[in-house]
Amino acid sequence: MIRINDPTDRVREHTDPEINRRIDHETRVNVQVHASSDDDAIERHLEALDEEWDVERVLMVNASLLALSGVALGAFVNRKWLALPGVVLPFLLQHAVQGWCPPLPVLRRAFGFRTRKEIDREKFAMKALRGDFDANNLGSSEPAKRALAALEAVVR
Repeated sequence: MIRINDPTDRVREHTDPEINRRIDHETRVNVQVHASSDDDAIERHLEALDEEWDVERVLMVNASLLALSGVALGAFVNRKWLALPGVVLPFLLQHAVQGWCPPLPVLRRAFGFRTRKEIDREKFAMKALRGDFDANNLGSSEPAKRALAALEAVVR
């Protein structure tokens, strides 16, 4: 079970609780919006969730692009550009070690990037809406209530 204060989810642990609440609220709204959707719409949303980039992927791509740009500019334009990878790569190392780095709050607050676990929680709820877990006796109540209950069980 994934817990909100799960120590293995270091990004959430190092994110402002208000941002975490906002992201969780948006997830609940997505589930409620899809509660009255047909299976095809839910399937399309699941496919979109599979394609969604998590915050760590965005962080790695941005750090790589900045570091490579700094090396290229340092080699062909001016050696002072080599300072760019010298700044970016320690941030990436800090994130790998601590689960936090300076760009992380910006990516979460301004752009709303979620962790893989946050995305997976929404996928779990969507699958519950679709009825994927009915054989596991989640009950026969209204689909939205089943999905939200499944989501809450994962969030706790």
